[in-house]
Amino acid sequence: MKTLFSRLLLAALLAANAFAAQAAVITDIAGRKVDAPAKVNRILLGEGRLFYALALLEGKQPLARIAGWQGDFRQLDPQTYAQYKKRFPEIDRIPLIGGTSENSVSAEKVLALKPDIAIFSVSGHGPGLSNPIVKQLQAAKVPVVFVDFRNAPLEHTVPSLRIMGKALQREAEAERFIRFYQSKMDAIRKTVAAIPAQQKPKVFLDLRAGAFPNVTSAGKGSLGELVDAAGGVNIGDTLIPGAVGEVNMEHILAAKPDWYIGTGSAAPGDKAGIQFGADVTPALARASLAAAAARKPVGALAAVREGRTFGAWHHFYNTPYHIVLLEAFAKTLQPTRFAKLDPDASWQQLHRDFLAIPPQGTYWARGGK
Repeated sequence: MKTLFSRLLLAALLAANAFAAQAAVITDIAGRKVDAPAKVNRILLGEGRLFYALALLEGKQPLARIAGWQGDFRQLDPQTYAQYKKRFPEIDRIPLIGGTSENSVSAEKVLALKPDIAIFSVSGHGPGLSNPIVKQLQAAKVPVVFVDFRNAPLEHTVPSLRIMGKALQREAEAERFIRFYQSKMDAIRKTVAAIPAQQKPKVFLDLRAGAFPNVTSAGKGSLGELVDAAGGVNIGDTLIPGAVGEVNMEHILAAKPDWYIGTGSAAPGDKAGIQFGADVTPALARASLAAAAARKPVGALAAVREGRTFGAWHHFYNTPYHIVLLEAFAKTLQPTRFAKLDPDASWQQLHRDFLAIPPQGTYWARGGK
């Protein structure tokens, strides 16, 4: 009898350990079933700028569990990186698994870090769904979870945050931010739903304006979704087959947009691009916006000549922080209907309630005369 009891007890303990080793089965944003570990101490970010979302969940110690990440955060957004470095100098010690492209990521470096879990984006600068590193991590018993804040932000941001919250044992933190996000989204959607189509201005989005010779805009996805959700009409919806792509300026000029919106993340002293970020003053932002909007042939647009210009931090395009930009878009494109919106107050609240650093710098600006 004693032997039988011992066997039953052992079986129960083994079952409990097996259950603990698999805390939850998660369906990620790509529709994949993933067994999440019960305890996560080492997180691998397949793209460094996934940190924007992770920081919302990690509170006052946003770097504590990061085992490694790609170098895009450090290289493409040095202003924000420097903000965190000032507060958390250990940021420089986080191992890099690659540079700013998917091809730069080293499988050897990834596996050597022995992460408990990997968070990847379905598109962008890091390893995608078909990258061999995904299978190599799975073979090493490392769960890989895919999220998306870039391609379809309005559809995928809330579920992606829930996925991360469940995978990283930060469900309460994820739901807290989702309530902040959803309340603002619902208020804007309710108002926009009542706006007649003829009262929605046409908008041309000029992504990374003036930083490169080609002109890139957003289609049905990325920041283009925010324009439509804010009570405007993104003209890229009918010109670009995907979320982002190059555009022919002849088509843009023919569309006669009512508003020009340029994005950028250039720092003070940079010779090209619109300046936005932690180190940028409002005056620098407005001056660089004016220069980018005036360049040929963009400057020929009536919206530019007549002063209907607006600019914003480019990195809003792949972060949940875009909820504040949505408010800024709505207030700009539909000023009467959204007169009471205060995106500045929302930006302050986002930092105060969810992030480990205070707000500083300039992240959007109205241009014009």
